[in-house]
Amino acid sequence: MEPTRKEYDFVIIGGGTAGLVVAARLTENPRSSVLGTDLDWDFITVPQENLNNRQIGQPQGRVLGGSSAVNAEVFVPPSKVGFDAWEALGNPGWGWDDVAPYFRKFHTLVPPDEAVQQHLGLDWMDESTRGTGPVKASFSSAVEDPLGKAWVETFKQLGINFTGNPFGGGGIGGWSVPAAIDPVTKTRSYAASAYYAPASSRSNLEVITHATVSKIILNNANGITTTARGVSFKTQSGIEHEVKASREVILAAGAFQSPKILELSGIGDESLLNKFGITTKVNNPNVGENLQDHIMTGVSFEAAEGVMTGDILLRQEPELIQAAMQMYQEHKTGPLASAALVSYAFLPIMNQILEKLEPQLQRSLDELVERLDVASMSEYERQNLGYIKSLLQSANPGESTGSLFMLPAQVNLHNGPKQAGMTKDVKPGNYVSIGASLQYPLSRGNTHISSSDPSAPPVIDPRYLSHPLDIEMYARHLMLIEIIAKTPPFSNYLKPGGRRAQPGEAKVDTLEKAKAHIRESVLTDNHLVGTCAMLPREKGGVVDDRLRVYSVKGLRIVDSSIMPLIPRANVQTSVYTVAEKAADIIKEDHGLLSNKVA
Repeated sequence: MEPTRKEYDFVIIGGGTAGLVVAARLTENPRSSVLGTDLDWDFITVPQENLNNRQIGQPQGRVLGGSSAVNAEVFVPPSKVGFDAWEALGNPGWGWDDVAPYFRKFHTLVPPDEAVQQHLGLDWMDESTRGTGPVKASFSSAVEDPLGKAWVETFKQLGINFTGNPFGGGGIGGWSVPAAIDPVTKTRSYAASAYYAPASSRSNLEVITHATVSKIILNNANGITTTARGVSFKTQSGIEHEVKASREVILAAGAFQSPKILELSGIGDESLLNKFGITTKVNNPNVGENLQDHIMTGVSFEAAEGVMTGDILLRQEPELIQAAMQMYQEHKTGPLASAALVSYAFLPIMNQILEKLEPQLQRSLDELVERLDVASMSEYERQNLGYIKSLLQSANPGESTGSLFMLPAQVNLHNGPKQAGMTKDVKPGNYVSIGASLQYPLSRGNTHISSSDPSAPPVIDPRYLSHPLDIEMYARHLMLIEIIAKTPPFSNYLKPGGRRAQPGEAKVDTLEKAKAHIRESVLTDNHLVGTCAMLPREKGGVVDDRLRVYSVKGLRIVDSSIMPLIPRANVQTSVYTVAEKAADIIKEDHGLLSNKVA
């Protein structure tokens, strides 16, 4: 597809989650013309020193809607504490009270019937936090499935009753998670269906797919002021196009592609740009730095006799697949009508419980924190560490440092670097998996161009577990899996003395075993953020609190790359929230805002 015009008011680079939200909101005004380009790839990291030199696959959705079109549909809301931390880092207007209206604006949480609410323990649901937006979130309606109920009851048994409202910015404990599924059509609700489809017929919106952006066209009129004037890109036909943006270029290509396009355009570390023969327009070494991600691993336990899991689908048994497909097509029921992951837990480190497995865990963690060389850290690093220390040292932190999740099927964590391997070469039998993720890692990586060729993939180095505190916190969260697996009622659904799907012993009941399992098996959660951080420039920033690229007029970034601190759990809901707020900021700056969300 080729562009029909040479100039648009706004040119949006990226047809993913954020890009489609902004495109839909800006074209609500018929006087604003918008061109959107599609951009996405499949990447892999460099060898990770702290993960036994493994390379970790970084799959990205290469379709309209981006990763919201291909993810596991898990709908986990952001947290008050997390957004308030953004504001404290130097971003006024980005605290929870300011962004919560935009969170409610993008989604609608549809409650199930009373029987399902009781079964899943949804007594935290609050009418005021359900939202009114186009993305639909709903719960599984399968009251006959015992695992979700057992999950919540097991945390109560351990004295971890769920407190707070996850859709109000809080929540600690085990709970049942909705999925981004329309409860009426039983289909995925995502950026393309919720935002693009209703706006696609607008005459002022044009979307170019299969386009590779070469660079942002920057003009330097007076030797001082740099202005984004348009975008150069190549379509599938091989034709190179240049289109002008009379108002703004909006970069929404994601945590890898947004910094890559900045560097290809001459915005980045001058020494790196010189290496590839790119003329420096703005020297900002912060571009591509501050990369953060959630990582995950876990253990798959053999299910008790009679407990049915999703393994029947993973094994691709033709008769069962056909039956499941027929149930979905005819009645919108069965395993294909709901997301696989329905059970979650936000948790601080539960040292008091874990010391049943290994004594002195609290003391050893406290000693490690005290030994950290704070004096050599930057102000930004000290603020992040101070934030984590406040969570670790508080008896009632109000926020989680990690999460657990339950998947009613086995996962293969030893099948190569690509995450697609998680469902390959599965063992016979039925399994239940419990996974763990570190919510606020202190490790920081980077991503940069590998060439001046726009088609060349970037170099990606998340530097997973490079901060010494990360492996200590993560291992303690992982150890809790052993406690959950032995605690009724959840333990009643696991086979006594049963197998584990992972090779070897796969037990994580000591700190050292947990650390070894993490280094051997951990994968990305695909929650990459931070590479064009919204921070004061002297603290590592690429954009200001209105998402404008420093030292460039007419250029803004709206995607996960602007997040200065990784949000709690799945970042998708935070991306939608940021995009909705950004749309109002852009409209306001151009005199197009009639009704600001309240």
